[in-house]
Amino acid sequence: MKIPSNIITLLVGIVITLASLWYGQNHNLMPVAASEDAQQVDNIFNFMMTIATGLFLLIEGVLVYSVIKFRRRKGDTSDGPPIEGNVPLEILWTAIPTIIVFILALYSFEAYNNMGGLDPVISRDHPPQQIAMGGHEHQMALGIGNFETGTTPPVVVDVKAIQYAWIFTYPETGIVSGELHVPIDRPVQLNINAGDVLHAFWVPQLRLKQDAIPGREAVLAFTSNREGDYPIVCAELCGAYHGGMKSVLHVDSEEAYTQWEETNKPVQEANMGETALVDPKTMSDQEYLSPYAQEMGMNHNMVAELTSHHADHAF
Repeated sequence: MKIPSNIITLLVGIVITLASLWYGQNHNLMPVAASEDAQQVDNIFNFMMTIATGLFLLIEGVLVYSVIKFRRRKGDTSDGPPIEGNVPLEILWTAIPTIIVFILALYSFEAYNNMGGLDPVISRDHPPQQIAMGGHEHQMALGIGNFETGTTPPVVVDVKAIQYAWIFTYPETGIVSGELHVPIDRPVQLNINAGDVLHAFWVPQLRLKQDAIPGREAVLAFTSNREGDYPIVCAELCGAYHGGMKSVLHVDSEEAYTQWEETNKPVQEANMGETALVDPKTMSDQEYLSPYAQEMGMNHNMVAELTSHHADHAF
């Protein structure tokens, strides 16, 4: 019994569709999601993997079928039939990728807006910081839309990137650390800037990345919903030791975070001593870093190396 070709095509289409849907949700290519917005990013990636898997199976399947079906038979010296083109087919395989690209563009744009990236309506209750540059005002507020009125106020952290370290300052408590500690399920606002060259703050588990640009301050916001320790990586080539510019994001329980604050407050006050009232913006890099060298696991040579590189590359 010969099965009609249209039935075979239908069955093949069903198999490809089911295989694509399964792999698109079970590829396990993304790291652990540690923020509320990470799921939106993962949904886009899963959608793209579903489409890519379907196209891969379809195209490779056609190629394998063609190689077997239309291979030259033994003893056959004749040429194949002259085929000069198929306009409807060419229109089809041009239209399908175009439609896919438009769908992905709209989907990703909507997810970006939901995260507070572009939509001023979402972030109007928490406007981003105004940054003066050359007489113009600039706004950068990825993730600010997560902060809703009436909710717990965010933990504000000033993030300074220098060659080759991350410095995290908590204005409310005066804590300065080489690692970032945040409480779980509480909004966090990072005010990011660079002291020398371009850097980029990237935590893969948060699905967030933000450039740190000298002379500009970017605001990055998130709410982490998973306890754990996650790497902070510089994602912008910033010099010879770029690969070593790493730190750790500690997402703590409320109790652990409160304990960390209480433990570090006296240490910071003792370390700062007479410089407690000094504005950090007026201090040199070595003066700024030296009180915290021991806490960050750095010796004086490392501090000197950092400040030397900063001086060589300062704008």
